[in-house]
Amino acid sequence: MSRPTPAAPVRRRTLLGSALAAPLAAGAGCGSPDDALTFFFQARPEEARVRLKIIDEFRKRHPDIRIRTIMSGPDPLQQMLTYCAGGKCPDVMMAWELLYSGLAERGVLLDLNTLLDRDPAYAAALRADSYPALYDTFTYAGGQYALPEQWSGVFLYYNRELFADAGLTPPARWRDAWPFDEFLAAARALTSHESSGRTRWGFADAWVPYFSAACFGRNNGAEWFTPPVRPTRTNLGDPKFAEGFQFYADLAVRHRVAPKVADTQSVSAPDLFRRGRAAMVMGGHWLYSEFAGHDDLAIDVTVLPVGPHGGPGAITDVGSTGLSIAADSPHIEQAWEFVKFATGPVGQAIIAASGLFVPVLRSAMGAPGFAAAHREIRNLEVFTDGPANSRPLPVTPAWGKVSALLERGSNRVLRGAATAASLNGSFASDVDALLAVP
Repeated sequence: MSRPTPAAPVRRRTLLGSALAAPLAAGAGCGSPDDALTFFFQARPEEARVRLKIIDEFRKRHPDIRIRTIMSGPDPLQQMLTYCAGGKCPDVMMAWELLYSGLAERGVLLDLNTLLDRDPAYAAALRADSYPALYDTFTYAGGQYALPEQWSGVFLYYNRELFADAGLTPPARWRDAWPFDEFLAAARALTSHESSGRTRWGFADAWVPYFSAACFGRNNGAEWFTPPVRPTRTNLGDPKFAEGFQFYADLAVRHRVAPKVADTQSVSAPDLFRRGRAAMVMGGHWLYSEFAGHDDLAIDVTVLPVGPHGGPGAITDVGSTGLSIAADSPHIEQAWEFVKFATGPVGQAIIAASGLFVPVLRSAMGAPGFAAAHREIRNLEVFTDGPANSRPLPVTPAWGKVSALLERGSNRVLRGAATAASLNGSFASDVDALLAVP
């Protein structure tokens, strides 16, 4: 499951309006007069089925708690605000790391510390089994506003046959990351421009380009924002960040080992990879079900490259969604039981065995079900060690305005119309000014 933002990421990373949404949401308005617990989430059809399986298992243990599901539309933040402004907040809501802080500041979300503090033994066990980067992503202004439920940080899928034909072996673990120059050499070796005009690219990007470029900047030893949660400034002007950002842009505009943004308007990056027209594609676990199980596509995964100022190991983004509880829910105790179940060992074991998500508990990650659901993957540590090598994306209520500005400025760099260094100065100051607005 992807995580949307008010800007491009929701369009690029999430499949919405599924046929499954209608039967799930039919008659399920938040204002229904019955006493069911309402659960608001976003999912593709196959992902929704996994969530329904978690609900079914919960019902077996809590037959007295009924759950009514509500599927999100294209703009989950606006939808939640609309529900809550009308006094009809869903009891349990999916939380995205880029969106939840605005809801927390508006008082929409319950501080889960009020519930965790009542059961210190449970809270300690949860902390010990969790990945700090994921758990802490939902810690804002001293409150815990969601518990993580799945990880979807980014990495690289690659075509094993194309790599073998080129005599290339990419790294299998985050701590053994390849340097920028080695990654570029591999992309060049895997790129072929035919006289007919058909191209097989060494690299393609199935995520959001300016987010991806920021990941390359961070892998060159600089953070995107400081601090990541409630940031006060951007580091676009850091020479190390700019160098990594520029390296990503140059893959398309200078080295021609990746399609330009305009080149993917007719054929998407996942389609290029599926057709053997891209040897590597950058994305998250949400793409696994699209690539796995095809006899004509042998896939595996590898890590992002590291710049001369980064490392020694590679890092990725947190990419986590979580579950939160409405502060004014009339069913807080029932909602807490469900949130604990879905984010705890049983719910996470279901997620792990589904092959559709990466769990957020160490115990579920190491369980046989997760490995069995990913038999095609030889470099399984890219998944299992991904959360431990994740770094948070910026968590700020100003993200809607900040992301719109970042997209405009970054796209000039990604098109080759400007350099990454040009994002320093007045542009970075404009971003900082948006962060300063209360």
